[in-house]
Amino acid sequence: MVSLPLDNAAHLANIPHRAGRLDTHSRAMFPKVNSNSINIKLEAGVLIALADLTTISHRIAERTALTGSAEWLDILLLAPGIHLQQQAASMANAGGETPRAAAINNGYIFSIENQAMVGYLQRVGVSGMLTNIHVQPVSRRGQHHDTGPASRAFYLLAIAATLVGTAVLVAFREWWTVGSVAVLMLTRAANVHLIRQRAQVGFTGAKEPGVVGDILILLSQDRWVRLRGQVDDIKAVTAGQWLRDMDTAQSFTAGTASLLVYMTAAVSANSSIFGNLVLVGVLLVEVALLSLSNKLVRALLLHERVVTVERQRMQYTRRKDMAIELVVHSGRSDWALGLGLLQQQDVDAIAADEKAKREKEGFGVVVQEDTDGSGVGKSSSISIE
Repeated sequence: MVSLPLDNAAHLANIPHRAGRLDTHSRAMFPKVNSNSINIKLEAGVLIALADLTTISHRIAERTALTGSAEWLDILLLAPGIHLQQQAASMANAGGETPRAAAINNGYIFSIENQAMVGYLQRVGVSGMLTNIHVQPVSRRGQHHDTGPASRAFYLLAIAATLVGTAVLVAFREWWTVGSVAVLMLTRAANVHLIRQRAQVGFTGAKEPGVVGDILILLSQDRWVRLRGQVDDIKAVTAGQWLRDMDTAQSFTAGTASLLVYMTAAVSANSSIFGNLVLVGVLLVEVALLSLSNKLVRALLLHERVVTVERQRMQYTRRKDMAIELVVHSGRSDWALGLGLLQQQDVDAIAADEKAKREKEGFGVVVQEDTDGSGVGKSSSISIE
């Protein structure tokens, strides 16, 4: 038997103690990953449905504004912010802008307050350029949901993502997650029903059948839009209110639908990690597809009318040049004076220039003076004959 010195024996006796301290130190540096902690984090994945991030949560509301309403197929469209659809009107015109407009053919000045239309004008308008758009009734049944082939394709892919995700959950018997999806669809059904009720045509003014309208609209950031079409069609997309205010019953329904989304997030703790991963994947894929679909929309579908951009945009170094060109083309200047685009001396100069040109061509320019009843001329407008 080999004997050890006393000091060596004491050294060996301390080895387990040191090893214990080393093990404790290593655990502090490299903590053990607890599967339960991962589970808790992933169980909160359904909270993505409640996301209020500006960049992603407004996609459903944005589509509602572009289509002017909602279709029943939207029930299968799940994306972050699904409880915000009733705020579509305020989101469509986030800045609360009410652009001024003038009827070029009669000089009438008014403001456009239809939130969906203002949002579309802001979308298509370009600073320093005149954008020409046209409005007409839908030409066929179902066109009020036709946003274009490419946009529609991405929309249908988003719908397919919901169906595929649900099928996977059913196949793996993820019943808690399937229940969450069903509740989210119920919420979507309630919101779609409310939007369809609120988007019905309201006040549009007196009917003027057969009258052609020509409207110039001034937006912020020096964006100018010219809208043409039948007056009744123009009124349908510019006059009145897009979404009616909710009554007591509708407000209760919207609040209950939002509460269901929060309840779904609360009970998601019963779902497995796999089930929550599938649901999170479906929500993220659909918001990406819906964003692409919205970007590819080129027309506004509103109150059974279609508003589209036509012709090439015209660029001007200043809006006065645009106003002068339109005054000469239309033969009227009262609308330009009403919008403050031109002053009276500008109109007089235009009349003088046009008179000189027309006299050479054998035409005349009539300068009409408006009076205040005392016989004193206050302003004038031009009329080319």
